[in-house]
Amino acid sequence: MGGFKQELELFLIAVSFFTRIPVPLRLEMSPERLNRASRYFGLVGTLVGLVSAAVFYLVQWLLPASVAVILAMLTSVLLTGGFHEDGLADTADGFGGGWSAEEKLQIMKDSRIGSYGAMALVLALLLKFQLLAELALYSPASAASALVLGHTLSRVMAASIIISQPYVRLGEDSKSKPLAENMHWDELLVLLLCGFVLSLLLTGVGATLVLGLGLWLGRMLSVYLFKRQIGGYTGDTLGAAQQALELWVYIMLLWLWSQT
Repeated sequence: MGGFKQELELFLIAVSFFTRIPVPLRLEMSPERLNRASRYFGLVGTLVGLVSAAVFYLVQWLLPASVAVILAMLTSVLLTGGFHEDGLADTADGFGGGWSAEEKLQIMKDSRIGSYGAMALVLALLLKFQLLAELALYSPASAASALVLGHTLSRVMAASIIISQPYVRLGEDSKSKPLAENMHWDELLVLLLCGFVLSLLLTGVGATLVLGLGLWLGRMLSVYLFKRQIGGYTGDTLGAAQQALELWVYIMLLWLWSQT
């Protein structure tokens, strides 16, 4: 019973860190516990995806699928407070506007959005809408499944970057400072297992293998880009990776389901 309570608390810590969802328990927060909670970052995505998928599925009975897609996207932003979208905008501003790694990191710390960030956000949201609208043409269940998979698998792969790459920052203050200290292999195993089981249940063995290979390549590309630009990762780049990999999941699913 104690073990279950401990794991539940770790999951709720992950939920409270990455979403605006109220947590019913008073939790002891510390960098060590947040590091251990990293095993459930994918499940946080599952939770966000399930709520967004439910909104889409209910709305599409009353309104056009395109409207349902927009409301599902809005739901995910409201649930997370635009946490990852903010990271995408900051990363685009930093990578696009800075010359040295120090300049890029300084720009990324600025709370104001620049032209590169605005363009990245607009294009990412437009592409997300179009991909989900296309997936909805197959069936409402297809779009709903895609939302759950996209939110889960993208967070699994983005969080996995923590274990293999160095964390970089200009100062001691950072959004992801507690995350950067460590991720143990048992956390990574649980993280990957959550994504694998969900994908297996929703898509089957063949599609899971394709998604896994595609996501691994997407992770490698993200790591290469981050190391080349700033020498490692930050909280903002993890958010950017999540957004990019979510889009990549939708693209792969659209291709896979177009083959059947």
